[in-house]
Amino acid sequence: MQLETKLNEVKTRQDLVEFIAVLRQDLETNPDNWENPTLPRFLEAMGAWVESMDRFYRNQGVEFSEHQPWELFAAMLLAARVYE
Repeated sequence: MQLETKLNEVKTRQDLVEFIAVLRQDLETNPDNWENPTLPRFLEAMGAWVESMDRFYRNQGVEFSEHQPWELFAAMLLAARVYE
């Protein structure tokens, strides 16, 4: 399944859990398709994308709102650092 297709199917917490698993599986099976296959590069790219994501959505013709669950996403990233 294409990652972009799976992304569009994320509507619930369980969908997000499954998307993360698919993303990891894709990294393991197709590492050459990843521009940022290491954690440092991935996090750097994520930060850069978040900084300019409003332009991405504008270019897609989608209205972007600053009212996003930023703190929740930050908490997920921080928790993944130590969660077993």
